[in-house]
Amino acid sequence: MNRQQVLVAGAGVVLLLALTIFGKTVPPSKKAATALHDAGSPPASGPKSIDLEDILQAAHTRLSPSQLSYVSRLENSVVRGDVRQQQWKAYKQLAEFWADSVKEGFLPYAYYTGEAAKLENSEKSLTFAAQLFLRNLRGQENPALKGWMGLQAKGLFEKALALNPGSDSSKVGLGASMIFGNSTGDPQETMQGVQQILEVARRDSTNMYAQFMLALGGVESGQFDKAIERLRTVVRHEPANIEAILLLAQVYQQTGDKADAIAAFEKARKLAESPEMAREIDQIIQTLH
Repeated sequence: MNRQQVLVAGAGVVLLLALTIFGKTVPPSKKAATALHDAGSPPASGPKSIDLEDILQAAHTRLSPSQLSYVSRLENSVVRGDVRQQQWKAYKQLAEFWADSVKEGFLPYAYYTGEAAKLENSEKSLTFAAQLFLRNLRGQENPALKGWMGLQAKGLFEKALALNPGSDSSKVGLGASMIFGNSTGDPQETMQGVQQILEVARRDSTNMYAQFMLALGGVESGQFDKAIERLRTVVRHEPANIEAILLLAQVYQQTGDKADAIAAFEKARKLAESPEMAREIDQIIQTLH
């Protein structure tokens, strides 16, 4: 498994643990939000939105002089490059650098992966980059950062759909990015995202990705009964989907249904992807008895 794959898988594991331990999704990008604040960018409640310059400025503060010199050369080569292939190569090199060299380099890694995907203009590369943002977007607490990440995911999914308008996966991803990237709480934008996913779910009731995203939306909006119903559907069709099982367990826990919560956590315990995850789940089960 290469570094990029580890970043994606690691984000998923942190998300799963956060669901159960903290009761909400708090992906690694929350740390990036703190870094932005520490680097002098606006706090979550501030009027100024976060842009790419803020992201990169905060990330640059973590670099050694030699690393900063290397990154600056690559960034300048993108600006000066007038050949598409040269720009694509520079974006790929920047993405690889942030994936391999800096512990908290997820945001620039995801951004440059997305820029390279736009130049490559393949559905596979665009959706991969879009999913990077989407998986780390859910539960993001910094509204400005949430909005920026949501826009990145939305733009990449739209480009993927332009190449393959019939892709239900990209339609669901686009809808989810509108729901979870809605930093202003605009109900119209949220509803547009919900309708985007519902269109897929109504046409294909076996699309578990759509069902799961609608369940997540239900959790965020406090519609726990609907979320439980959809999650039960997902788990019935995908009994090894540990993310859905853990989310279902967490919703049971939040609604006071200890018996079903314990049963779901025990099911997830059997599917735990690491000893650390298994231990965390065991601790939660003990607190529920």
